[in-house]
Amino acid sequence: MTAMQNVSLGAHYVVHLPRPDDFAFWRERARQLIQCDVPPDRVSWAEPGGTGDLFAYEGPSRGEKRLPVPEADVAEVRASKRFMQLARNVSVHSDPERFSLLYRTLWRLQSRPGMMQDSADTDVRRIEELDKEVRRDAHKMHAFVRFREVEDEGGEHYVAWFEPDHHIVRREAGFFMRRFANMHWSILTPRGCIHWDGTTMRESPPARREDAPAGDPVEALWKSYYVSIFNPARLKVGAMLSEMPKKYWKNMPEAELIPDLIAGAQAREAGMVAAGGRKVREVPSSLEEIEAGIIACRDCPIAECRTQAVMGEGAVGAYLMIVGEQPGDQEDLVGKPFVGPAGQLLDEYLAGVGIDRGATYVTNAVKHFKFVARGKRRIHQTPQAKEIDICRFWLEAERKVVVPRVVLALGASAARALLGRTVSLAKERGRPVPLDDGSELWITAHPSYLLRLDGEARAAQEELFARDLAAVKARTEVLA
Repeated sequence: MTAMQNVSLGAHYVVHLPRPDDFAFWRERARQLIQCDVPPDRVSWAEPGGTGDLFAYEGPSRGEKRLPVPEADVAEVRASKRFMQLARNVSVHSDPERFSLLYRTLWRLQSRPGMMQDSADTDVRRIEELDKEVRRDAHKMHAFVRFREVEDEGGEHYVAWFEPDHHIVRREAGFFMRRFANMHWSILTPRGCIHWDGTTMRESPPARREDAPAGDPVEALWKSYYVSIFNPARLKVGAMLSEMPKKYWKNMPEAELIPDLIAGAQAREAGMVAAGGRKVREVPSSLEEIEAGIIACRDCPIAECRTQAVMGEGAVGAYLMIVGEQPGDQEDLVGKPFVGPAGQLLDEYLAGVGIDRGATYVTNAVKHFKFVARGKRRIHQTPQAKEIDICRFWLEAERKVVVPRVVLALGASAARALLGRTVSLAKERGRPVPLDDGSELWITAHPSYLLRLDGEARAAQEELFARDLAAVKARTEVLA
């Protein structure tokens, strides 16, 4: 009996997923159905207990037991890397049609392998929209979870309440486990709860808002800190509400301070300007606005010696952002990052570990070329800490727009731009450093450093460089 003969004529198959966020289960059933040539209009995907029940398990239904079985020698299902990256995110969206959308797209990929590059395609565009919404929800969870201390017989225990829009709780548990590894904590949500005791991660059924504590003594200290770091010159109420919607305010102790801080912002800003402070510009919301901003920027002396500003290059939504120090001579002339000797060496090593530069976002900590002229030659000069810190505004704007999951800093200048402090490459390289938006920072040498070495010293540094890039490649695959 062939795979086609194994499919009942006109049959409609219902696949019952054990969990709303079970991508692996969906992937296996989708592969099985496509190998049996079952079209999308003959498959339905059913979640257990509705969209809010993360932990219920119903087991396979009678309909699922009757799913067709492919022949042993049937062709493998084709799925592009980009599809798999997006599908993992889309699978935890709350849209009840997400699994049908993914199956339909996977079905079409069998005859159109390059379809995911067609941004005008309705299914591709919808998948990208859902992916963006999930990543934004995860970012909100990282940013707005607030732990409160509760009484516990076993010692200090911290509890937080959060209301995610999508089924991200289980997937984002690792972020909090890494960031708060030494704390005993619980995150309660209406989609399920996670608990960490310093050793083991545990899940439990959904909770109610009243199950979480209302406050603790530490909040007074946190509120004082929040007031001290509030910068009225940077206040844009519309942008603030976009990034910190009011639905999260009830869970944040500092939120009750916001109305008064907004009301007094104008007077405080005037006082800062009168005292000589420089007003901070509004954060751009697109790569086009960032490029226009860096072209016009004259906040530090480097801008006066440039030929042109050099904008980052890559796509919004790239999982990996690569940050160098500054444009070099060739980059300044061409207007693109990493096209000179260091860029060519970087491309060689990226290809060597399987990183597609075209799927990354590449930029620099400083957007103009700093140099001194010696005859017809322009000799590279390392940017000062103050210059890096001033240009950090544009790098942070790029991160906010691109939203990478992993950031690779090439050299100490790039690392400073991302962390706001001096970095020891020897101490920091080879391990993830959490950033404030929930992404991971990895630090390695700048490829131009390798170009200045030779002999055994270069061989040793090349080995370290390749090892660092391989680790970054592995992390992008895990976090994707």
